[in-house]
Amino acid sequence: MIKILVCGGSGFIGGHLINRLKKENYWVRSIDLNFPKYDHEYASDEFMHADLRDPKVALSACKDIDEIYQLAADMGGAGYIFSGNQDADIMRNSILCNINVLEGARKNNVKKIFFSSSACIYPYFNQEDSSNPNCLESTAYPAMPDSEYGWEKLFSERLYSSYSKNYQLNCKIARFHNVYGPKGTWYGGKEKAPAALCRKVSTATNNDSIEIWGTGTQTRSFLFIEDCLDAILKLMASDFGGPVNIGSEEMVSINQLAQIIINISNKSIGLKHIKGPLGVNGRSSENTLIREKVGWEPKINLREGIEITYNWICEQVKSNPTD
Repeated sequence: MIKILVCGGSGFIGGHLINRLKKENYWVRSIDLNFPKYDHEYASDEFMHADLRDPKVALSACKDIDEIYQLAADMGGAGYIFSGNQDADIMRNSILCNINVLEGARKNNVKKIFFSSSACIYPYFNQEDSSNPNCLESTAYPAMPDSEYGWEKLFSERLYSSYSKNYQLNCKIARFHNVYGPKGTWYGGKEKAPAALCRKVSTATNNDSIEIWGTGTQTRSFLFIEDCLDAILKLMASDFGGPVNIGSEEMVSINQLAQIIINISNKSIGLKHIKGPLGVNGRSSENTLIREKVGWEPKINLREGIEITYNWICEQVKSNPTD
């Protein structure tokens, strides 16, 4: 039986990934600073409540493991990443995790490792036109991400590539584009746009207005969690190492995303635009490379995925009225 380590296994993508891996009969060890917040159909075979910033912990977590999925990072939505108040923590915490996991993998002779990078690595000057952003993988350099989170991810990509070159560690690098779905953070300041807007709409009444940061004309694409898992597993099973985009090419403005959610809710709600952290004007995945090298593309359209997510968040709001 193949033994797998999921780093950051209590997080949104990590929890869903463990569930999928267990369904496919892998043995899974999970490690996280936090305990899992939401129940899945399956739990990991072994859970380590521990800190990957400690090299001894990482070395122990990687013992007797065949494959690693490294999802552990200090991250959140725009309100967390772009405020500038957490930049040092974001960079230090995530880099320490990556260095320690790679050393743990090398010393334990792990066969294969997946690293979750981000679309935030792309240069801001290629994403100023909200109608025509350029996130082709080859455009990452010359580098100029719009956040320290993006710089950390770009540095870590180089770190994984160096371990692959110098230590023959089979590394797979993917750049995630706004993954969303149920059983993710939906309040508290670290939630991303789909979850935040779903929460705002679910708690609003008719003739209310929900707040949107900026003009709402900034564009993004959003990938449903099940499609993301399909892409991760296909990349791991392929001969291609990346870096490669994992995202949707269905680009919408934040105003359009809000309207999709409002339509699903069957409410009459307006939009109130306020000042807030925004990120780049436009960003969308470019999937030519992953189609060619891995044979993957998304199956779930935005409205379908958002409806599933909205209904789940409505349930959370009802059962957690103080959150």
